[in-house]
Amino acid sequence: MQIYEELVARGLIAQVTDEAEIKDLINNGKATFYIGFDPTADSLHVGHFMALCLMKRLQMAGNKPVVLIGGGTAMVGDPSGRTDMRSMMTRETIQHNCDCFKVQMERFIDFGEGKATMVNNADWLLGLNYIDVLRDVGACFSVNRMLTAECYKQRMEKGLSFLEFNYMIMQSYDFYHLFKEYGCNMQFGGDDQWSNMLGGTELIRRKLGKDAYAMTINLLLNSEGKKMGKTASGAVWLDPKKTAPYDFYQYWRNVDDKDVLKCIRMLTFLPLDEIDKMDSWEGAQLNTAKDILAYELTKLIHGEEEAEKARGASKALFGSGDSSLTPSVTVPADMLIDGQIDLNSLLVLGKMVPSKSEGRRAIEQGGVTIDGEKVTDVRATVTKEQLEAGILVKRGKKSFNKFVL
Repeated sequence: MQIYEELVARGLIAQVTDEAEIKDLINNGKATFYIGFDPTADSLHVGHFMALCLMKRLQMAGNKPVVLIGGGTAMVGDPSGRTDMRSMMTRETIQHNCDCFKVQMERFIDFGEGKATMVNNADWLLGLNYIDVLRDVGACFSVNRMLTAECYKQRMEKGLSFLEFNYMIMQSYDFYHLFKEYGCNMQFGGDDQWSNMLGGTELIRRKLGKDAYAMTINLLLNSEGKKMGKTASGAVWLDPKKTAPYDFYQYWRNVDDKDVLKCIRMLTFLPLDEIDKMDSWEGAQLNTAKDILAYELTKLIHGEEEAEKARGASKALFGSGDSSLTPSVTVPADMLIDGQIDLNSLLVLGKMVPSKSEGRRAIEQGGVTIDGEKVTDVRATVTKEQLEAGILVKRGKKSFNKFVL
């Protein structure tokens, strides 16, 4: 099976502009393609994961990725998927986020000589002259057509700023620039970017002619990727300082039964024939599939050692495996008062609750245990002697820590 057919079989592709051309480019390693990442935070999250996996797969097949960090577009803000305007970030914050993205991507994509290229659109967008953009680029866009784009239609009722209205033009200019300067002949993105991507090919056609336009291909990623990046409590980050490897593992370990095989196909690098054998799995076998998913993705992002630790800690929580792998939190001695500390403070210290008020609710509702014993007294304390021996505090089914002094 060639790489394009594999992408289809894994459910990664939703739509393309020219399937015959894209098959030829990708299957023969002739694609120079880009995917953009706006640095709206200081870490990539699971919502970026599908794009990263796709880039890795295509690079392994001999194609050349161009990773575009949106240091320039982040100063405007992407209106797609939003009901209100994004908060404006300073240049310093944007640059810090760009630096963080680069470090994370270098662990995932090969940026060696002749391999992948990383660029920042701030390098060309911030130096553009406003009048030149209006005359040379703005003249290529129809306002009427732009307003039919889904990313704008969703915002018209609540208000769309002129600032954000320019986002499509800026993203389109990115493709135009990358085509000229890097020979980039293909752009990938999610369904919320489709109008912007088509705007880029149209700009190339208008500026460089039909021959250039014929060399531009758009590939729409399956929209499931974005949905995977959010939980009720917020984003699942790829930075271990923001989402610990164990929590990352547990996120995937707890996906819905109906999604587990879909996630394995889309996001792991396990052979398809091996995954196909799991199609008939049900009941307890789905838990095995979830463990495979969690382990493979944690290994991919955090390395094999952290994946083994996370798997061991998870097994320890449910009564099997090495309990020494349980996540451990050291309690500073100065937090003890008269040789003890209240349970609620431990919950906050271990980041098992975001605040003491939520900690009190968790305790009152019977969702917290110490060494397997349920605690419902919000005034419950733990002694110095208990901490010296080590105690296991568990909140719900998924959050637990071993606290030691």
